[in-house]
Amino acid sequence: MSEVAKPVNEKQIFGHPQGLFYLFFAELWERFSFYGMRALLTLYMVDVIFAALMERDYATAAVYSSYGSLVYASTVIGGRISDSILGMRRSIFLGGILMSLGHFVLAIENNVAFFMALSLIIAGNGFFKPNISTFVGSLYKDGDPKKDSGFTIFYMGINIGGWVAPLLCGYLAAKYGWHYGFGLAGIGMLTGLIVFWSGIKKGVFGDKGLPPENGNIEKKVMGLKQGVMVPVLAFASVPVIAYLLSSYKALGVEGSFFGDQNIVNVIFKLIGLSILLYLGYIMYKATAEERKKLFVAVLITFFMTIFWGFHELSGSVITLFAARNVDLEGIMTASQTNSLNSMWIIILAIPISLMWQWLSKKKLNPRTPYKFGMGLLFAGVSFYVLAISGTSANDNGFVPFTYLLLMYFLISVGELFMSPVGLSKITDLSPKRIVVFMMGVWFLSSAFAFQVVGFIGKQMAIESTDTDISGFSTLSVYTDGFMLIAQYAIGAGVLVIIASPLIKKLMGNVH
Repeated sequence: MSEVAKPVNEKQIFGHPQGLFYLFFAELWERFSFYGMRALLTLYMVDVIFAALMERDYATAAVYSSYGSLVYASTVIGGRISDSILGMRRSIFLGGILMSLGHFVLAIENNVAFFMALSLIIAGNGFFKPNISTFVGSLYKDGDPKKDSGFTIFYMGINIGGWVAPLLCGYLAAKYGWHYGFGLAGIGMLTGLIVFWSGIKKGVFGDKGLPPENGNIEKKVMGLKQGVMVPVLAFASVPVIAYLLSSYKALGVEGSFFGDQNIVNVIFKLIGLSILLYLGYIMYKATAEERKKLFVAVLITFFMTIFWGFHELSGSVITLFAARNVDLEGIMTASQTNSLNSMWIIILAIPISLMWQWLSKKKLNPRTPYKFGMGLLFAGVSFYVLAISGTSANDNGFVPFTYLLLMYFLISVGELFMSPVGLSKITDLSPKRIVVFMMGVWFLSSAFAFQVVGFIGKQMAIESTDTDISGFSTLSVYTDGFMLIAQYAIGAGVLVIIASPLIKKLMGNVH
């Protein structure tokens, strides 16, 4: 790949840089591959990888949790390497190649290949995900009012990929076999890379995304140029990550020091403890005003972690519930239900955005803490809908599809109340000297959310080797679990709303 900047193509589309739409389609196809694979992952582990195990649901929950945590944690490392050495273009290509390989390796029905495939996707996502989002921002000048709408267009690409992928990959997996679904996800990733490459060849990015001037990509380390060393280390990390994923069994028995924890659980607990200690030190050194705002930033991150922990159950427990206890006949497969969240986001994003604008004109737009509280309430009510679905079960223990559809509608509303405002508030509330660190903590919150997903998945695991397990034998386990989740989420939402006046005070002039 040439690192020479081409003269920028100044052509605009709908008033936005042409490069935005190349990144839009590149990200659309990357998210197609990611969500297409994710839609199949839990069912594939339960029905194939761990099919012979009595505790197959437990093993699936543990691996899914570790995979999700490492996927999001890898973005912190990949983003740092891009900033200091590779630049965005090289990072996106490296990440895309690793992820493509991962998806295609998933087409090999072998347990070793399975863990290696997930590891390739984790390593690739670390380079791809943080850089393509940053690339969008680099296309606009500071203060350009079109930047926000540019990110909205880009975000729509993410959700189009997340909507279409489970439908197509799920269809192929159900009709022809798992590996056709995984293979289509891989083709999607390659398509994204081709779109990105064509944008570079046409000069739509100009000099954006090249290695940093002080990165010294040619500098040699242990006889290798840094630009070569990074891909070598990225591939070398794959078997290490595979080992961590495959070590899903608990390190100790219940009641021991480690208890029901595997290696990845312990790593993230240590990371979390380190972050808390460092934040405590920062707060000790901060001024009184900084301390107040930083406390709110930490609080927002904490509640966002809880929300994502419940939200990301869509790819694990809720998918199993759909497979075992939702009447999907003639509608869609269980893996295809993963498309419902993105479908609702596409439908609701503009109306809710317009609602905030209308409320702002009326001076009624709620401040951030109220939006967070309402978002958690919507999440809680969504799980309450699933919890009461058992009252409408038929003689075989299957509940109507409308319950699942309504659940995804409610949690998608909650997502739109919380996710778009959270990131901007972290930058507003954090002292400038640590804003990059706090952004890293914010992105790590998604990694910690998967630890919540794993914990809940283990609690709601069904012990059986029966591939056709379903009906009333599983219905009560799921509905009881969903009721507990609903109570926790609603309780958290009420707590935030009650505390909102105090939080507003601490936030000062930050809306």
